[in-house]
Amino acid sequence: MADDQYAGRGQQNSTWNVEPGKNLTFSVLLKPKFLPLNQQFLLNMAVSVAINDVLSRLVGEGLTIKWPNDIYFLNRKMGGVLIENSIVGNDIKTAIIGVGVNVNQQNFEAELTGKATSVFRILQRDVNLVGLLAEICAALESLYLQLRTGKHTNIRRAYVDKLYQIDEIARYQKGGEAFDGMIKGVADSGLLQMETQGGLQEFNFKEIVFLNQS
Repeated sequence: MADDQYAGRGQQNSTWNVEPGKNLTFSVLLKPKFLPLNQQFLLNMAVSVAINDVLSRLVGEGLTIKWPNDIYFLNRKMGGVLIENSIVGNDIKTAIIGVGVNVNQQNFEAELTGKATSVFRILQRDVNLVGLLAEICAALESLYLQLRTGKHTNIRRAYVDKLYQIDEIARYQKGGEAFDGMIKGVADSGLLQMETQGGLQEFNFKEIVFLNQS
């Protein structure tokens, strides 16, 4: 766990900046050798659901998972996950789970105004960071053990049910062109499944942009 993270990273080399001493920034080392390579996105699902479940107990309704692994409250980002796998042969030797959650931060940089939020901004009170970390790790351990015993169905269902804009017509952009689509689910590979005018399509990470998030 880092009290002050000054070089935080997100998906595809994006950055993650937080106010020192106010938020949760931590990493967990796992060794999911039991997980087939073609099912490695299940680990992403388990981590995202664990964080979402714990934060939902704090702030109530309004929390979702923006594919692939951002934690949203209504239309604002509250947290994110970055998983880096070390693969040897056909096995995932290690997985480093990097997590950032906005907890007690009250103010954000100008460019994040209207885009980011925190537990404090919702509850108007501070939350104990160590206690929250313990809750998230306990929830993560529980779902990780389910993965290890092959119990994937409930985790997958919970992840899809919590997806941001699931079964809603919304505006997206790919290659500079905007289009309307409806998120329907996620493939085993982690690709986002979306119903569009051209039928059901699958999109890779960072292939599409979510629009109209105000």
